[in-house]
Amino acid sequence: MAPSSDSTRRGYRTLAFWVAVALVTIVDQATKAAVKELLEVDGATHPFIPGIMELRLVHNTGAAFSIGEGAGVLFIILAIAVLAMMAVFVWRNPDLPLSLTIAMGCVAGGGVGNMIDRIIDGAVTDFFCTTFIDFAVFNVADIFVTCGLVVTFILFLRYDSKHQDGEE
Repeated sequence: MAPSSDSTRRGYRTLAFWVAVALVTIVDQATKAAVKELLEVDGATHPFIPGIMELRLVHNTGAAFSIGEGAGVLFIILAIAVLAMMAVFVWRNPDLPLSLTIAMGCVAGGGVGNMIDRIIDGAVTDFFCTTFIDFAVFNVADIFVTCGLVVTFILFLRYDSKHQDGEE
């Protein structure tokens, strides 16, 4: 018996979600490993984009802007919960646009990347440091979480309004 259209779409969407999670996690962990190899000690810097950004090795026990320092276990639980909720949402909605599915995978992958740091090192490795403004030091996972959330929000609003209007 051939798989139904819904189950085929569900399978593709679920696969796309997990591939996005895996790719973001791999890129995040690879960049962190490279920066740790290059800089070796906390606070060490290396030029990246002159006048705009440098690489600065920082280990953050909190979240963005060091909020919640020392609450690593809570952030691990939160990352697992968000990953599970997104995976279930993708699974239960086979008509989800592929773009929304991938954006959600980027958010989840960034969360997994930072969660791995918290589990292994007890802190998140951050390294992008702007030099033209005073801003938090961040990493690839943070970029994917932030940009992914913005894109997810916009695409979800479009998806939800089409769904409410009965469009497909």
